[in-house]
Amino acid sequence: MLKKNQNSINGKASGMKSLTVQKDTEKAVVKYDPLQRYLSEISRYKLLTREEERELGIRVKEHQDRDAAYRLITSNLRLVVKIALEFQRVWMQNLLDLIQEGNIGLMQAVRKFDPYKNVKFSYYSSFWIKAYILKFIMDNWRLVKIGTTQGQRKLFFQLKKEKQKLIDQGFDPKPKLLSEKLGVSEQEIINMDQRLDGWDVSLDAPLKEGSDSERIDFVSTETESAEDHMARKEIESILNVKIEAFKKKMTQRELEIFNHRIFSDSPMTLQEIGEKYGISRERVRQIEKNIIKKMKEFFSDEIPDFSAYAGRNL
Repeated sequence: MLKKNQNSINGKASGMKSLTVQKDTEKAVVKYDPLQRYLSEISRYKLLTREEERELGIRVKEHQDRDAAYRLITSNLRLVVKIALEFQRVWMQNLLDLIQEGNIGLMQAVRKFDPYKNVKFSYYSSFWIKAYILKFIMDNWRLVKIGTTQGQRKLFFQLKKEKQKLIDQGFDPKPKLLSEKLGVSEQEIINMDQRLDGWDVSLDAPLKEGSDSERIDFVSTETESAEDHMARKEIESILNVKIEAFKKKMTQRELEIFNHRIFSDSPMTLQEIGEKYGISRERVRQIEKNIIKKMKEFFSDEIPDFSAYAGRNL
C-alpha cells in the first residue's frame, strides 16, 4: 500500500514537472518586445511640476546633485519617446535607436539647463533631444543616405514648411511649384514627400497584454499651453539676441552672404553673390563655409546643433 501511494506521488510529481517544463517552454517562445517593456517601465516615473523642475535644476547646477539629475532625466523619458516617434519615419526602422540618442540629448540638457532663466525644462530639453535624434538620422539613414546632396538636405528641413506656406497663400503645393520654390527637381520632391509621409510603427499597439492603453495614448500630442508658448517665445527671444550679437562680428560681405544665402528661405545662388562682389563661386562657397564654422562655435554653448533649427542642414 505504501509502495502504491509512493508510486502515485511520484507519478503526480512527474506530471507536475512535465507541466512546468511545458509552461516554461511556452513562455520561452513568446516574442519579447523590448519597446513594449521599455514603455511599461518608464510609465511609472512621475511627471514633475515646473517648480519641481526648477528646484531640481538648481540642485544640479549649484551642487552637481546626481539624485536631482536622475529625477530630471527619468521624469522626461516619456518626452523622449514622444519626440522619437515624431521623427521615426520609413527610413528609420528601429525606434529604440532614436530613443537611445534622444536620451543622450536629454542628459546633455540636464547638464546645460539654467534654472534661473524663465524656460520650462521640458521645452528646453526638447531642443537637445531633437538635435541628437536629427544628427543620428542624418548619419544613419539606412535606405537612401539622406543629405547626400544640397537639395536633399534642403528638402529634409524645408519641404513641409514650404508646402504649408503655399497652402496658406491659396496655392496647390504640387511638385512642380515646390521644385521651383526650393530649387530642386520634381522627382526629388516626390521621393522625399513619400518618405516624410510614412510611419514605421503601429501607434495602435497596446503597451502590454491585457492593457487598454495604447502607444498613441502614451505619446499623445497636446495643443501648446500658454506656459509652453511663453517658454517658446523666451527661447526665440534668446536666439534672436544671440543672432544679432553674432552678426556684429561679421564684415559687410559676410553679412550679405549670411542674410541672403545662409539664413534665407529663398537663398541667392553662389553665382548671384559672386557676380555682385566680383568673386568666383568657389570663393563664395569658402566664405559661406567659414561663416558656418564661426556660427557653430559661437552657438555651441547656447543652442545644441544650431544648424537643425536654422532651417537647413548647416
